[in-house]
Amino acid sequence: MQQSFNSSLLENAVTELSKLPGIGRKTALRLALHLLRREPEEAEALGASIIDMRRNISYCTRCHNISEQSVCPICSDPRRDAHTVCVVENVKDVITIESTHSHHGLYHVLGGLISPIDGVSPSDLEIDSLVERVEKEDIREVILALSPTIEGDTTNYYIFRKLASTPVKVTMLARGLSIGNELEYADELTLGRSIQNRVLFSDTFNSK
Repeated sequence: MQQSFNSSLLENAVTELSKLPGIGRKTALRLALHLLRREPEEAEALGASIIDMRRNISYCTRCHNISEQSVCPICSDPRRDAHTVCVVENVKDVITIESTHSHHGLYHVLGGLISPIDGVSPSDLEIDSLVERVEKEDIREVILALSPTIEGDTTNYYIFRKLASTPVKVTMLARGLSIGNELEYADELTLGRSIQNRVLFSDTFNSK
């Protein structure tokens, strides 16, 4: 049974908070009541930061990572290796890989993985823009850094086939990562080694 509150304002706050992933109504109520106990300035600062983030953060026109400018800081950093592009599922994976300090190139965020069951097709992802980057930029290696799941492997193979006519080297993370695990849950040491010990995708495919 859904809880009923004496305040419509509290009800509205709980309803909105419960829309966040992993937040049920009980947790949302606890968060809302916590904010009520704090100084008004704290709640206002929280609200202002969320509004500011939503209004002013968009996506990099080159790699689709989050950015406050048209081109993200990673893409515009001249110290990065522009010849190597690491392909990831989402923005969280960029943050995860960056924390390992093992990749010094650029990124390309797909925005998901191919999953026919979930209705996600290649056209829903930033795969064509990746192929376009490879054809237009001086990219020599594409690292497939997708989670070792069925969806990840399907997407890896699809990208490999799309890039088959180009001279770019396609590699993938060494399988130090457990099969079926999401990339964001890998520890930094394991993930870092998987990047450093990456292998040619074609060698992995031919060995199956």
